[in-house]
Amino acid sequence: MAKDVPTSRRAVLLAIFIAFDSISQHSIIGFLFGYDMGVISGCLIMPDFIRRFGQEGTDGQYYLSSSRQSIIVSLLSAGGAIAQAFTSDRLGRRGSILFWSAVFTIGVAIQTGTTYSLAQLVIGRYIAGLGVGSLSAIVPLYNGETAPKAIRGTILVIYQVQIISGIFLSYLFELGSHTINNSASWRLPIGLQMVWGIILLSGMFFLPESPRHLLGTGRGDEARKVVAELNGVPEDDLLVIEIVEELDFAIRAENEGGKATWLECFSTRNALWRRTINGMMLQFIQQLNGQNFYYYYGDTFFQSAGAGLSPYIIQTVLGAVSVVGTLPALYFIETWGRRKSLLLGASTQAICALIVAVVGHATLAPTGTPTSALTARNRAGGDVVITFAVFQVFIFGTTWGPTPWVYLGESFPLRVRPKSIALGSATNWFWNFMLSFFSPRIVDQIGPMIMLVFFGMLVFGYIYVYFAIPETKGLTLEEVDELYRSGIAPWRSVGWKPSEKHYRHEEKEKRASDSVEEV
Repeated sequence: MAKDVPTSRRAVLLAIFIAFDSISQHSIIGFLFGYDMGVISGCLIMPDFIRRFGQEGTDGQYYLSSSRQSIIVSLLSAGGAIAQAFTSDRLGRRGSILFWSAVFTIGVAIQTGTTYSLAQLVIGRYIAGLGVGSLSAIVPLYNGETAPKAIRGTILVIYQVQIISGIFLSYLFELGSHTINNSASWRLPIGLQMVWGIILLSGMFFLPESPRHLLGTGRGDEARKVVAELNGVPEDDLLVIEIVEELDFAIRAENEGGKATWLECFSTRNALWRRTINGMMLQFIQQLNGQNFYYYYGDTFFQSAGAGLSPYIIQTVLGAVSVVGTLPALYFIETWGRRKSLLLGASTQAICALIVAVVGHATLAPTGTPTSALTARNRAGGDVVITFAVFQVFIFGTTWGPTPWVYLGESFPLRVRPKSIALGSATNWFWNFMLSFFSPRIVDQIGPMIMLVFFGMLVFGYIYVYFAIPETKGLTLEEVDELYRSGIAPWRSVGWKPSEKHYRHEEKEKRASDSVEEV
C-alpha cells in the first residue's frame, strides 16, 4: 500500500510544526500540559508553600494535610476536557486552541499572584486545568485532521513526548528553585507557565486551520490551500483535487442527519458507540496503569526502599526515565501498530506491578523508618522495588503513554469527532482526578499493595484491547470509518485492507508524489 508521505521538506516541517507549535522554541501544547501536571508535586513539600497554604500543628510547625494536598493536586484535573467540544466547531480548531491557551494563562496568573489564600490558589488551579484540559482534547483532534496519515501516529506520539518532557522540565526547575528561602521557590516554576502560554498563543498564529473543518464550514478555497501546503504541491495538483473531493464527500455524508448531538456519539450508526467507548476505555485504563501513582508518591516508595535520595532527585529520575521511555514510541507506533503496543505494554507492566506489590509488601520497612534502621532484607527488597518501578514507568512511556492519544485522534468521523474526543479526554482527566484525590488515603491503609489494583487493571486492559481494539495503523480517517463498518473482529484486523476506492486514490497519490521534485 502506498504511503502518503509529504512530498517536500516544507511539508514535513509544517507537519512537525503542527505538533511542536514552534519547532525552534520547543514549546507545544503537550509540553504545557505536562509541565502544569508536574509542577505542583514539588511545591507541596517546599517550606514557604507549606507555610502559606498549610495548617499550623500543635507543635507550631506548618504542614499540608492529606486532604489539602488532595484538593490542591486534583483540582487541576477537575477542569476536564468537555468544554472544548463547545468551541472547536464554533471557533475552529485553531481558534479554539487560541482561546483555551488564553484561559490557561489567566489561571496561571491567578495562582502566581496569590499570597496566603488557599481559595485563590485552587481557583487558579481549576481555571488553568479548564484551559489545559480542553487543550489536551483539541490537540489530538487538530493533529489527527491535519497531519498526513503516514506520520500522523508519529506526530501524536510527539505530543506525548512533550507531555513527559514538560513534567521532566518542571522537576528540573524545582530541583534548582526549592533551595530559595522565600516565595520565589514556588512562584518561579509556577509562573514560568505564563511564558509557555504566551509562546503558544504566538505560535498558533502561524499554523493553518484544519482542512476538514474548513470544508465542513464551506471554506473550500482555504481548505485546498492548506492541503496543498501540507503535501508540498500546487493547489491545482491532482493529489489536492483527489483529497479535497474525498473529504468533501465524507463530510456531506456525515452531515446529512443534521447537527450532531452528544447522544449520537453512542449511536449504532457506523459503530460510533464502539468507537466512543473504546476511546474512553483506553483513557480510563491508561490512568490506572500505576504510572501517575509513581509520579505523585514515588518518593515514599523510594525512601522506604532505602534509596537515600531527596524527593526532588527522585522526581527528576522518574521524569528522565519517562522521557527516555517515550522516545522509542516514535518508531514503534508505526512499526508495531496500535494493538501490539498496547498488548505488550499491558502484559509487561502487569508483571512489574505484581512484583512491586508483593516484594514491597513483604520486605519494605514502614514509612518513616530511619535509613540507619533498615535491614539487609529491607534494602534487598527495596532494590527490587526500585528496579521494577522504574521499568514500569519506562514501558508505560513506550506503549500506554502515547498510544491511547493516537487512537483517540484517529478513530472518529468529522461529524462527532469533537464530542467523542472530548469524552475520551474527559475520561482521562476524571480518573486522573480520582487517582490523585484518593491515592493518599488508600496507601495509608494498604501501602504497596495498592499496586495490585493497578495489576488488576492492566490484566483487564490486555483482555479489553485484545477483544475490542482494532488496528488502525496506516489508515486514513475515512478508511477507519470503513474498518468499523466492515464489522471485522478486532483480533483479525491486523492487515485489513480498505476498498478499491482507497487503493486507486493512494496510487494516484503516489504518482503525484513521485512527480514532485523535493524542495
